[in-house]
Amino acid sequence: MTIKEKQQEIIDEFAFLEDWEQKYEYIIDLGKELKGLPDDKKTDENLIKGCQSKVWIDAEFKDGKLFFNADSDGILPKGIVSLLVSIYSGHSTQEILDSDFEFISEIGLQEFLSPSRANGLMAMTKQIKFYAVAYQLKS
Repeated sequence: MTIKEKQQEIIDEFAFLEDWEQKYEYIIDLGKELKGLPDDKKTDENLIKGCQSKVWIDAEFKDGKLFFNADSDGILPKGIVSLLVSIYSGHSTQEILDSDFEFISEIGLQEFLSPSRANGLMAMTKQIKFYAVAYQLKS
């Protein structure tokens, strides 16, 4: 499934949720499904700067694709980063670089977050793009 298809799937899922309470519950449930990171991956290098909570994103380049794993000490940020991991993990660096984050606006997520959480979300998306650039330069 392409990144665009995964984004559309998320947009469609959010369209079925009636209010933001249900959407928050959905995001929190995504976070509960996230595998998380072992303590040795919860490093300053993997820590996302600009998040209200601690959020870590780790990337591994394997067979021409980037695979992300993440964790957070907050339940909502963990759900948000889980959403991003589910969309962008398993794709080539070029696919990630060519993608956009418009789905965030389409589901209205950024508008419903507090300013500090919205900043954290943007920091997470920038980190995903950063990993794509860094691994593309290595290969």
